[in-house]
Amino acid sequence: MDKAIGLVEYITVPGGIKAADKMVKTAEVEILEAQTVCPGKYLVLICGKLSAVNAAIEAGKTEFEENIIDSFILGNPHDSIFKAISGVSEPGEVEALGIIETFSAASIIIAADQAAKTAKVNLIEIRISRGMCGKSYLLMSGEIAAVEASVEAACVNASKEGMLLDKAIIPRPDPKLWEKLL
Repeated sequence: MDKAIGLVEYITVPGGIKAADKMVKTAEVEILEAQTVCPGKYLVLICGKLSAVNAAIEAGKTEFEENIIDSFILGNPHDSIFKAISGVSEPGEVEALGIIETFSAASIIIAADQAAKTAKVNLIEIRISRGMCGKSYLLMSGEIAAVEASVEAACVNASKEGMLLDKAIIPRPDPKLWEKLL
């Protein structure tokens, strides 16, 4: 599949908004998120064909190099990432809940992709830096063994990059907790 997701995180809001405008004027991409995130940074998350995402991310970096914190392009992302970012995923049968928290937006999206590609889990939510001082987290559900395997696989790269903050697996989460999470 010729699909990709790309992200650039900027130090300032004006620079981030100007760069986002340049990205969408450069290539046929969709903006998934373009917003201020804690602590006062600006994040642009786009998707589209791989070539378009590459061109747009490059355009969003070229003129704004001194304003960039982080960026990445992920080719062939798992389809469930898009619903989890939007917060419209269905949890499915909940035998276990997996939670991963990272220090950056880029690392949680990569972790989510690894989790979804490792075992049959439902990505429920990917919270990207909003209200978390720049940190991000992922919620996933599924059978206990699948959640365990996915959490472990998702944490490998984040840990290696020094971006993993914490992880947890909750077998049979209480329905009272579950209804508050959703």
